[in-house]
Amino acid sequence: MTHYTTKEVALFRSMLLIAGFSVLTIGYLTTPAMSGSPGPAQGYDLHVQAPHLMHDGTPGGPFHHSCKGISDKIFQCLLFDSTDANAPLVAVEYFVVKDLARTLPLIHWHRYFHDHKQEIETGRLFILDVDDENKKKEIAEAASKTDGVIYQLWQKGQAFPDGTVTFPQSVGHIFNQPE
Repeated sequence: MTHYTTKEVALFRSMLLIAGFSVLTIGYLTTPAMSGSPGPAQGYDLHVQAPHLMHDGTPGGPFHHSCKGISDKIFQCLLFDSTDANAPLVAVEYFVVKDLARTLPLIHWHRYFHDHKQEIETGRLFILDVDDENKKKEIAEAASKTDGVIYQLWQKGQAFPDGTVTFPQSVGHIFNQPE
């Protein structure tokens, strides 16, 4: 049987008390959702489809990207492996303007990022749900000015996301000096 010192018991009680107050404080600081108010999940209405080169070197997908811009430098996408209404969120991809993404050390950029211009040129990326060809070209042109980083949160074959995060690349990623 393990015996704890008075100091250890007091420390444990203090930690529990702080944790309890933290939960209460967070509960009071949260804002209830207002009916009809736009929330952060609204606006993911650009549908892009593309395969990825998975961490083990195999092609994966194609993944359905539901995307929206959140600033003039960042575009973000929620990635699903199908268009089913209950498809699990399997990854998140950020489109970051090149002048920002390329401030990273080159080894870091190559490990995690890919050039969307190169990806678009492979012909494997499709802009769906947009009928106007000029609008598709405009979207592709804007995307080609960004680099992407993918956070794969739910690995293929897993029953649930277990905390493992991998960083797939675009199929056709070229490990050269970014322009």
